[in-house]
Amino acid sequence: MKSKKNLVLIGMMASGKSTIGAYISKIIKFNFFDIDKIIEKKVNMTVGEIFKIKGEIFFRKLEEKITIKLLNTTDSVISLGGGGFINNTIRKESIEKCETFWLDWDINILTNRIKKSKKRPIAEALNKIELKKLIIKRSKIYSNAKYRINCQHLNKFEIANKIINLYENN
Repeated sequence: MKSKKNLVLIGMMASGKSTIGAYISKIIKFNFFDIDKIIEKKVNMTVGEIFKIKGEIFFRKLEEKITIKLLNTTDSVISLGGGGFINNTIRKESIEKCETFWLDWDINILTNRIKKSKKRPIAEALNKIELKKLIIKRSKIYSNAKYRINCQHLNKFEIANKIINLYENN
């Protein structure tokens, strides 16, 4: 069987990309790559520590290098970090070479999820209004994904199955 395009999950932090991506990869028997986890392992720091110690520019350069390399693999499910698709090079390569899926959630659900987490370096300094503005700004870019998955009222299995159906019937 011919290799299919990679499947790339995009969306805001706390949208479920890692959990859903890992599940999808098991079902369709693809490799799973979580960009943030790969970066953390390579640098031996959490994303938050990288931002604090080495800075966002260091993180974004490493993110681009690792992501571009993985986008050129085959039979993979790739979970981008929340800011990955904002990068023009990553976005262009993802759209061109892969099937892209935006996990879209209600802004209030995302805001509450993000604020509960202590491992979101960009969101930590933002109040709820600023965070909502960031979500709106990023959503305009995320809308460039081939598929928009409205995650409202769906559990992780329903979201994953919806993505798998779209992917396999493409």
